[in-house]
Amino acid sequence: MSHPIVRFAPSPTGAIHIGNARTALLNFLFSKKHHGEFILRFDDTDVERSKEEYAQAIEVDLAWLGVIPDVVLRQSQRFALYDEAAERLRASGRLYPCYESAEELDRKRKRQQARGLPPVYDRAALTLTLEERKRLEAEGRRPHWRFKLDHKIIRWDDLVRGESHIDSASLSDPVLIREDGSYLYTLPSVVDDIDQTVTLIIRGEDHVTNTAVQIQLFEALAGEGSAPDFAHHNLLSSVSGEGLSKRSGALSIGGLRDAGVESLAVAAAAVLIGSSTALHPIGSLNELLPALDLKQISRTQTRFDPAELVALSARTLHGLSFESVRERLAAHDIAGYKAQPFWLAVRGNLSTFLDVIDWWRVVEGEIEPMSAPDLDPDFLREAAASLPEEPFDETSWAQWIKVLKERTGRKGRALFHPLRLALTGQENGPELAVLLPLIGKIKASARLSGRVA
Repeated sequence: MSHPIVRFAPSPTGAIHIGNARTALLNFLFSKKHHGEFILRFDDTDVERSKEEYAQAIEVDLAWLGVIPDVVLRQSQRFALYDEAAERLRASGRLYPCYESAEELDRKRKRQQARGLPPVYDRAALTLTLEERKRLEAEGRRPHWRFKLDHKIIRWDDLVRGESHIDSASLSDPVLIREDGSYLYTLPSVVDDIDQTVTLIIRGEDHVTNTAVQIQLFEALAGEGSAPDFAHHNLLSSVSGEGLSKRSGALSIGGLRDAGVESLAVAAAAVLIGSSTALHPIGSLNELLPALDLKQISRTQTRFDPAELVALSARTLHGLSFESVRERLAAHDIAGYKAQPFWLAVRGNLSTFLDVIDWWRVVEGEIEPMSAPDLDPDFLREAAASLPEEPFDETSWAQWIKVLKERTGRKGRALFHPLRLALTGQENGPELAVLLPLIGKIKASARLSGRVA
């Protein structure tokens, strides 16, 4: 597919979660892989629920994931286009007014179900005369407007699900405009897709049932064969099998970021879970491009385990190069000639990135002297006296340990554990061979002597 135009169209009514990020990333990466265009479109025609702060937060979340749109649109600024399209549909007889209340429609549905019939709208409004419509409006009723479907089978070759079809006769004519004149999702979405010449719609499989309606709407507004291609990917659910919701905040991108989860881990999980490629750490979004094959996405709902993501995040950190984290380290005043060897020394022991702060304090700051049964003062005095001369390098630790073994007769844990406690104040951590040159002789000597350093 050459130069595709794709879009991610969230409604700014809450925080996006990892399921939404899956859709955004599949679209963005597909556009990158095929040298296309990625549009971020806020479906914010619902003025009551759409909030500017949510739109801004979504842009921040996407940027954190590395998703940078080529174009940003807001439907709330494009009503003239929708009004013009609605008028064309009215003029062609495809958009018609209906006056039933929500209660009346509910009673109709229940009657049909009681008779064993599908709860499809009966098109009673099409039989109203002009006088009947005027009388209803004089009573204070305001119409909602339905799109008249052609009762035919709509077929499409879904890029994930393969050959697909829906019998439009099994569907109710969809409401496109509410009684108050506001637009539902469907019409603005199709109008914008036509206006922006979107060539492929990648979205969750919960939208499959909308596809027949939308294809008919594309044809009514732009002619036969004008509909883009469709790809409906599987959905992510919680471990317990529940669907994810923007309003619940479950697994929100902002929440994962605040918890210290790496953005590249979130991206890898969002794209790879539920595909044929095993979940693995990545060093950049570009590493996901070879694995991006819409036809390889699973057809079944995938349960998402946050514990898996936390583990993947730690593995991601362990493989990150110094260049990729240089600015993040500098933001915490970790800079200078020690920054690179420090990162390479500690990255394998990090659970979250902010753990570097504690290890930088071990290297550059002060730690309180440890008191533990293992800390024999005589041994530590001997260790301090045996420290090699500076400058320390990668061989200094081995030289020091060799001398200490000979002078004290210690080996194994009895040799190494008290040195770790005295030098770092921690039970576990990076190899002391790489930490020692970073700590330096002055601090090492002070800590071995039980002084704050």
